Amino acid sequence: MKSVLNSLNTYRVFLAALVLGAITVACDEDSTTLGGNIIGGNNFETSIFEGTQIVSYTARTPRVQTNGLNSYQLGTYTDPIYGRTTANVLTQLLFNQPGPNFNDEPEFQTVTLSIPYFNTLDITADEANTYILDSVYGDQPVHLQIFRSNYFLQDFDPETGFEDPQDYFSDQGPTFESFMGELIYEDLSFFPSAEAITINEGEDDEEVLEPQLRVELPVDFWNELILDMEGTPELSSNNAFKDYFRGMYFKITPLGDEGVLFYFDITEASLEIAYTYQAIDVADTDGDGDTTDTITIEDEVGFNFQGITVNVFDADYNPAIELLLADQDTTNGEPYLYLKGGEGSIGVIELFGPDTDGDGEPDQLTELKANDWLINEANLEVFVDTDQVPGGNNEPDRLFLYDMDNRRVLIDYELDNTFANTANDFKSTHLGAVVRDASDNGISYKLRLTTHLNNIILRDSTNVRLGLAVVQDVITTNFRKVESPLSEDINNVPPGGVNSQEGTIVHGNASPDAAKRLKLTIYYTDPE
Repeated sequence: MKSVLNSLNTYRVFLAALVLGAITVACDEDSTTLGGNIIGGNNFETSIFEGTQIVSYTARTPRVQTNGLNSYQLGTYTDPIYGRTTANVLTQLLFNQPGPNFNDEPEFQTVTLSIPYFNTLDITADEANTYILDSVYGDQPVHLQIFRSNYFLQDFDPETGFEDPQDYFSDQGPTFESFMGELIYEDLSFFPSAEAITINEGEDDEEVLEPQLRVELPVDFWNELILDMEGTPELSSNNAFKDYFRGMYFKITPLGDEGVLFYFDITEASLEIAYTYQAIDVADTDGDGDTTDTITIEDEVGFNFQGITVNVFDADYNPAIELLLADQDTTNGEPYLYLKGGEGSIGVIELFGPDTDGDGEPDQLTELKANDWLINEANLEVFVDTDQVPGGNNEPDRLFLYDMDNRRVLIDYELDNTFANTANDFKSTHLGAVVRDASDNGISYKLRLTTHLNNIILRDSTNVRLGLAVVQDVITTNFRKVESPLSEDINNVPPGGVNSQEGTIVHGNASPDAAKRLKLTIYYTDPE
């Protein structure tokens, strides 16, 4: 499975299971009330309703919030439908322990940057581990550069009196690049390797590391930056250090029409400075019987990247599709929904049609409420336009259906306790993975919203607009801000939609192929 979710933290999933299990138990009584014990009973009729009126259209999302993500992307990705996107990263560097003391006559030996790749251990044979990289797209190298950044990433927004966190967006790349400082590192032909990394620490001592971007940075740069500043206020705290050394900018330049893009967890990245210093061997560590001689001690100072990190995108969105999205029929709906992650586009779905009598509620919804149906199951079926989508590995495995008006998941997401260590299993009852044909081409998605509809029809909950997004990750739910030229109130996407670059095209409610139009199927019991 190529999704970031292959590296789900087991502890986090366990906690999620406990929480979701508690929610499910709490809702058991409610589910029974909704007809769980009367389906198929002699006094009730179970039926199917497929006539829900739906309006669907696409909203462009060219500016998305990209700080505070659970994973980031670096590289170049070319979507066969939507075009090429280059992802760069600006990130802060923090001391593991501020205010380092390097002791007497210190000398920096090596400076090592490590960014692990998402991977799966394939086999273990003859004590040699073989890995398969996850969440890597493309097969051509790219030009990688790492610069010192002079742009200050502030924690709080001055426009709100520093009360709210500062948001950063995908279109700020040109601004960040105008503050680039010295070039720290360069690889003219970078490509992620699946090979394990062996570090020889002694004659019979070696350490084997999982695949990662692991490079040696120039010692002279860090001598001036860190060693020469020992004991100064700039190194005394991370707040002071963030102002002194404002960050590192990872910049990708494509070498051709294609390239490579990989996802990574920034909290797993590190920078280590190995150094030596001189000390009196009072403990006779070298065993020569002399406790007054001077020996060389090896030590290290560590850094992490757990401050602010921002993804910025240079996206060449398909101009033909861009033109289509500039004129969407939000009243009657559109033939197709154009879905793409990152600086892309999302689907907007409105259920139950127009409100012709002006009472504030769609006419069809008023009729359904009058029926007093007990909904046993409701599924939204979304069909891929196989004439326009080439299919295969570039096709997204998951779509995310959510409450767009309130920036939150649907109740069916919270009640879905299906989970596993793969993306296709987690929350798969509510957010079904793509169904593929024998050639591995996507056919359809099934998205369950049973409780959501029961809340609307039986409990008079608000009939909100639903958002439909391509996602890389269905487990995180802290929604990201977006700006859409279609409407100011289309202003959020799930976080998995921000860090996904894949795209697809699905049939809308006005598709010329009536059999593949967006369809809501309701299985209900009529107590009458």
